[in-house]
Amino acid sequence: MPEIVSEGCALHVEVEGPADAPVVMFSNSLGTDLTMWDPQVAPFTRHFRVVRYDRRGHGRSGVTPGPYSIEMLGRDALAIMDGLGLDTVHWVGLSMGGMVGQWLGANAPQRLRKLVLANTSSFMPDKQPWHDRIATVRAGGLAAIVDKVMGIWFTQDFREADPAAVEAIRAVFLKTPVDGYIFNCEAVRDMDQRDLLDKIAVPTLVVAGRFDQSTPIEANDFIRRKVPGAQLTILDSAHISNIEQAAAFNTEVLGFLVS
Repeated sequence: MPEIVSEGCALHVEVEGPADAPVVMFSNSLGTDLTMWDPQVAPFTRHFRVVRYDRRGHGRSGVTPGPYSIEMLGRDALAIMDGLGLDTVHWVGLSMGGMVGQWLGANAPQRLRKLVLANTSSFMPDKQPWHDRIATVRAGGLAAIVDKVMGIWFTQDFREADPAAVEAIRAVFLKTPVDGYIFNCEAVRDMDQRDLLDKIAVPTLVVAGRFDQSTPIEANDFIRRKVPGAQLTILDSAHISNIEQAAAFNTEVLGFLVS
């Protein structure tokens, strides 16, 4: 699998699927790696070449000194496209991946075919929880917040029905480099992309989770209302909808991308 260097950071990338198919590029949530998209690989590679990557500060990618910004992470995504020789991609981003997708949709629309923004937001109005989270992680590592995070990311019903899926994400979360996690937290905390939304000039689907506490329906519907022509679909999930409602997520997103 290729390693692509962007602004001094080595980014781990994996590519699967037919070489001659259109490309869909997946971008992860904060505190996960590219394996969060495992439920999407088989169905999507029937139609697309699939590109997944670990964001700067996560997984097998490098951890460069902060501060990070959504713009920097957007440039990383463009560097991956350039490194793979991709003129255009479909972008599917969840949570932080959706934040990067908003930046791309406004600043590099010529590189996108269609845009999926799942369980995401354009602005964090209350900064204090982010200050508190960063302080907690600095003091006690990711183990200090992992139980709370899993409780927010997945509904209780799903945690009881599929504990193995939750444990897999929990393990990835705990392996995330502390500095990388903090630098990315700061990027989310400080972002304000509300003025970018009406500049997004590609077909856009917004996916919200009915039980999502991190980026509630209202935050996603704000994006839907501001992005010209955007559609909204709501799944019966908490934050990580592509895992909790994988079949419904795949149906909705594939239906949008192949239409």
